[in-house]
Amino acid sequence: MVGETPRQKVRIGLGVKLAVCLVLSTAALFTVFGILNIRLHQRQSEQLLIESTDRISDIILRSTRYLMLRNDREALHHVINTIGSQPGILRIRILNEDGQVRFSTDASELNGQVDKGAEACYGCHAQSQPLTHLPGPDRARVFRQVSGERVLGLIRPIENEAACASGACHPHPSERRILGVIDTDVSLSAVDVQIGEQQGRLARFTGLAIVIACLVSVLFTWVMVHRPVKELIAGTRKVAGGDLDYRLPVRALDELGLLAESFNKMTADLSLAHAQITAWARTLEERVERKTRELRQAQGHLIANEKMASLGKLAATVAHEVNNPLAGILTYARLTMKKLEKSEIEPAMQADLAEPLRIIERESRRCGDIMKNLLTFARQAPPHREPCNLNVLIERALVLVRHHMELQGVELEKNMAADLPSIECDVGQIQQAMLVLLVNATEAMPHGGRIRVSSEWDGASDQVRVRVRDDGVGIPADVLPHIFEPFFTTKEDQQRTGLGLAVARSIVEQHGGTIGVESALEKGTEFMVALPRRAPAQAQAMAAGASPGGEAR
Repeated sequence: MVGETPRQKVRIGLGVKLAVCLVLSTAALFTVFGILNIRLHQRQSEQLLIESTDRISDIILRSTRYLMLRNDREALHHVINTIGSQPGILRIRILNEDGQVRFSTDASELNGQVDKGAEACYGCHAQSQPLTHLPGPDRARVFRQVSGERVLGLIRPIENEAACASGACHPHPSERRILGVIDTDVSLSAVDVQIGEQQGRLARFTGLAIVIACLVSVLFTWVMVHRPVKELIAGTRKVAGGDLDYRLPVRALDELGLLAESFNKMTADLSLAHAQITAWARTLEERVERKTRELRQAQGHLIANEKMASLGKLAATVAHEVNNPLAGILTYARLTMKKLEKSEIEPAMQADLAEPLRIIERESRRCGDIMKNLLTFARQAPPHREPCNLNVLIERALVLVRHHMELQGVELEKNMAADLPSIECDVGQIQQAMLVLLVNATEAMPHGGRIRVSSEWDGASDQVRVRVRDDGVGIPADVLPHIFEPFFTTKEDQQRTGLGLAVARSIVEQHGGTIGVESALEKGTEFMVALPRRAPAQAQAMAAGASPGGEAR
C-alpha cells in the first residue's frame, strides 16, 4: 500500500544471542547428564538386584544340595517354600533338563512343562543345542507379567556333580552336564518405585540446576558482555555526537577491557587532534583577520599615497605657476610703496594709497607662504640629511613656540632620554614637523593646560620615538581619520590652510618613519612620531629626487 512504512527488522543483541546460546547449551547438557545418570542408576539398581537374586539362587542351591542328594522331596519343597515366602520373591521353581517343573512355590504348575522357547528359557535354548554353561549376566532376564509388573528372573544351572552321578538313589550318567535349573523370579516393583523416586528427585535437581545455570549464564552475559558492549555503543554514539571527552570505564583486563582502553586512547587522541585543529583554525582566522586588516590598512595607505601624490603633483604645478605672478605682485607692490613714500602727494592721500598697497603686500606674502607649504608637501625641496640628535631639534622647536605657550598659559613638561642616539635626517624638515605638533598642541588649549614632550630609544626596532601630549578638548572620533588630509581643518581662523599635519606626515614618511595619534574628548590628544636611526633605501631614493607624482624634480 502507498504510504505504508516497511517494518523495521528486530535487532537481536550480542548479549541476548550469547545468553540464549548458553541457556540452551546448559539445558541440553544438564538434560543429557540427567538422562544418563537416571539410566546408570537404573542399571546399577538392577545389577544389585541381579546379584542379590543370584545370591538367593546360590543359597537355595547350597541349601538344597544335600536334600537333592538324598532325594528328600518333602524337605526340599519345604525349604523352597520357606525361601519363596520372603518379601519380593514371587516364585522359586526347580526344572529338570526336560523343562518339567519338579518343585515350585506355585503349586499349580507342579509337574508342568515349560515352553523352552519362552522368555525364561531363551537364554539357554536360543540355539539348537542347549548351552551347558551360561555367563552370569545372561542368566538374568527382565520381563513383564500380565498385570504389567516388571519381574527379574534368574536361572541357576544344577550341574551334575560326581556325588550325583554315583548316587544309588537317583544315578545320572556322567555325560550329562546339567541336571536342571533353579528359576527364581523377583519382583521389581520396589526397585521401580525407588528408581521412580530417584528419577523424580534427579529430574527436579536437574531442572533446578538448569534454572540456576541459566540465571548464572544470563547474569554472566549481562555483566561481562552486555553491559560493556552497551557502554561501548553509548560511548561511540557520544563520540559521534561530538563529545570527545567521554571515557569508558575499564572494569576488567580482558579483551573488552583492552577494547575500552583502546577506545579511551582513541577518543583522547581525537580530542587532542580536535583541540589542535580548533586552535589552528582559530589561529588561522586570527591571522586572516590580521592580514585582512593589514591589507585594508595597506590599501588605505596606497589610496592615501595616491591621493597625496596626485595632490602633491597638483600642488607643485600650482605652486610653480602661481609663485612667479605672486613674486611679481609682491615686488611691484613694494616698489609702488617706495615710490609713494618719495612722491609729493598729500599725506592724507598718501595714507589712503599706502593702505591698499600694504594689504596687497601682506596677502601676497601669505600666498607665498602657502605656496612654500605646498612645495614642502609636494616634496619639491630636496632634503639634506645629516646626523642629528632629535632632542636638539625638539629644543629648537620649543624655543620658537615658547612665547606662544606663555601667552596662552600652557605649562611644559619634558622627559627627554639622555642616551638618545643621532639619526640621519633633514634638520630643517624634522624641526618643522616638531614645530607643527607643538603649535597644534598649544592651540588645542586656548585657556591653558599642560604639554608633555618625551623622547625614547627603542633598540628592538632601531627607532627614536617622540610623544607630544596635550590636555586639550580632544578630537572627535569622526574627525580623527581626516586630520592628516591636506586642506582639512576644524579651526575657525580663516588664515589657516589645513596643511600643517599633512606637511608633518609627509616629512615623517619621507624619512621612513610613522606618525600616529590617540585622542579622547575632554581628555587630550597624543601624537607619536617614530623615526629610524638610519634612512631606509626607499627614503634615500625619494630624497634623491623622485616625487610622489612620478616626476623627477
